[in-house]
Amino acid sequence: MGSVLLPSTYGFPKQIPSPSLYSITRQEESIVVVGEKPKVSPISPSRPPKQRGRAMPSIWRPSRQADYDCFSSATPIVIDNGGSAFRIGWAGELDPRVTFRNVVQRPRHKTTGETVTIVGDHDPALMKYFDYTRTSHRSAFDSNVVYQFEIMEYVLDYGFERLGANDLQVDHPILMTECVCNPISSRSKMAELLFETYGVPSIAFGIDSAFSYKFNQQHGICTEDGLAVCAGVTTSHVIPFVKGEPVLEACCRTNIGGYHVTDYLKQLLSLKYPYHMSSITWEKAEELKMEHCYVALDYASELQLFQKGKKEAEEKTRSWQLPWVPPPQEEAPSEEELARKAALKEKQGQRLRDMAAAKRSIRISEMENELHGLKDLLQQLGQVEETEISSILSKTGYDSRQEIESAIQKITQSLRKAKGEPNETEERIDASLAEKYPLTNVPDDMLTPEQLKEKRKQTFLKTTSEGRLRAKQKRFEEESMREKQNQQEEEKRLENPELYLEKLHARYRELSEKVEQRKRLKTNGARTNGNQNLSGGVGRGERLNAAQKERMRLLTTAAFDRGKGEDTFGARDEDWQLYKLMSKDNDDEDNGQEEDEAELARVTARLQDIDPTFVAKSDMVPLQGTPELPRFRPLTAEDFQIVIGVERFRCPEILFQPNMVGVDQAGLDEMVGVSLRRLSTVDDAVKDRISNSILVTGGSSLFPGLVPRLEAGIMQIRPYLSPLKVVRASDPILDAWRGAATYAASSHFATQTFSMQDYYEKGEAWLRQYHIQYTL
Repeated sequence: MGSVLLPSTYGFPKQIPSPSLYSITRQEESIVVVGEKPKVSPISPSRPPKQRGRAMPSIWRPSRQADYDCFSSATPIVIDNGGSAFRIGWAGELDPRVTFRNVVQRPRHKTTGETVTIVGDHDPALMKYFDYTRTSHRSAFDSNVVYQFEIMEYVLDYGFERLGANDLQVDHPILMTECVCNPISSRSKMAELLFETYGVPSIAFGIDSAFSYKFNQQHGICTEDGLAVCAGVTTSHVIPFVKGEPVLEACCRTNIGGYHVTDYLKQLLSLKYPYHMSSITWEKAEELKMEHCYVALDYASELQLFQKGKKEAEEKTRSWQLPWVPPPQEEAPSEEELARKAALKEKQGQRLRDMAAAKRSIRISEMENELHGLKDLLQQLGQVEETEISSILSKTGYDSRQEIESAIQKITQSLRKAKGEPNETEERIDASLAEKYPLTNVPDDMLTPEQLKEKRKQTFLKTTSEGRLRAKQKRFEEESMREKQNQQEEEKRLENPELYLEKLHARYRELSEKVEQRKRLKTNGARTNGNQNLSGGVGRGERLNAAQKERMRLLTTAAFDRGKGEDTFGARDEDWQLYKLMSKDNDDEDNGQEEDEAELARVTARLQDIDPTFVAKSDMVPLQGTPELPRFRPLTAEDFQIVIGVERFRCPEILFQPNMVGVDQAGLDEMVGVSLRRLSTVDDAVKDRISNSILVTGGSSLFPGLVPRLEAGIMQIRPYLSPLKVVRASDPILDAWRGAATYAASSHFATQTFSMQDYYEKGEAWLRQYHIQYTL
């Protein structure tokens, strides 16, 4: 392939080796090299030579025409420069030779960093070689007026090159379509571009919808007096025709077209399905619009039909299924598999139990040997003299006889715990404590002041030790009782699993209701006194339960039982028994609540272990009025469906009601009435002939139901019994180019063009008065 010329970031061409990526395209030529030839403007001699860009093929890349040299220089080239598509071909032919999307994109090569120009849609196979994150599609149009002539030049380069032009020197007359009432500045710059850059000998500009109307007039679809309604990409026009010529003073325009319909559909679907926003691309919205959208004959009635959810509305609803892969479904294990897993689990459990028993026996043996050794050492110390005790203790690591006795006691307790034997009795504990703290049992009158001080210290230490030992003994008893209870429950479960599970569920419900009721009383009051506070407030009496009310009664009654005007409560010792009674009741209530909550937690844990279908409450006492949290469910194919119902006719409705998208302008039917009212010099008979020949053209006129809706809207504007006929063009998309090709093939076409010499002599002001005659 040689080398490929890419424009650098500074605007100068740079020769680089041709990358291998260009060989992956399906077309015969993978990239178009536009010839680089400097041109000097006759009007601006100081203008530097412009370096051309590079045009890459689109995914529907048109093939390069090979018969360019077969046409004489007098054969005109016809260009339909639309906001959506660019069409170019030869005069007199039925279809254009080259058609592509009228957009330009300039990505950078990921390896070299060079910028390339892509005209039309790019090939998805090339996306991995170029960076598209910093660029987007750019159009030369603002609404329907060309204003970016640098982009327009890239489009013309690609169009002429695909048509077969060599070195981009075009020596054929050109007929180019433009919008209605195109600004003189845009027309002048377009003429300058064609004359100075491509050396075109002559040019003619005409209105695209006018060519479409004249083409359909030749086929008998409309008459010479009529009206063209052009619903384009970004704008919509209404042009009246009198005696075959457009009356530009009476034309009307609205800045609403197919682009806004697609954008509105994309916005509605993105708001309806925000979690599928990445799938709702502009291209997909355009496809959905072309396939499913329609215009309702009566928008309000159609909307009520969908609001009521009738069967007809369901039939009009469409669903778009997104790619979805169902999660793999696990088959339920068979009875043999369950039995095998249960046997394996039991075998593993037995193995663990055997290992634990072996480890426990080894531990018991070690502790017994250590205990025998300490007892022998203690016996040996009792048989030797006092002078030899220190030497023996230094070899064993102990400092005194008391330390050895304490170690024997600890090992004895650990050994009993390992064997599962009960711990020391209370008498043994009291005896050991009495030996350790001898002064606690001696009367105070028999002790010296120093001994009294030591006695108080021993009393405190003894009390602390007793409490610690009793708490330890209590914990051991609770653990033993819990293990015994679990063993008994396991035996009951094995005897009758269904009955055990049913009783456990009943116990769970009972405890849950009990705890919930207690906390509800504490939070909102018992409401047992029959007073229903309809205002929503809760009084002091309603917040107290029965026990609290009784304590309040006792307290208030005791304060006034001493007589009128005299409060002697608390003067006697028996008065304080009332506080003890109240405190005892309160402690008993709190302890009961804690026991119920602990039992509920135990039952909940037990149910979670043996019942896989059991789901505990996230909060044991949910507040009244608190909504339950939704539970998660697995995604299905319906979650990946985009339903298009009311959007099918709501989006095209903006062609008749632009205020739905914030455009304060008239719709298509209103524009027809405005255009007819502007024909002040035309009598009613001509207006009747015009309304009897209304042609609808443009890409947006392909919506089903648009013609009947437009006819119904115009009928409300026109006088009673006035003639009315609305028809669609034979081909709303290609009729503009075909009409222009037919017009350019006429022998009188040369009289409607202006040459480069006329442009240079008469200047830009002459273009203000330039208009072609459509009837030749």
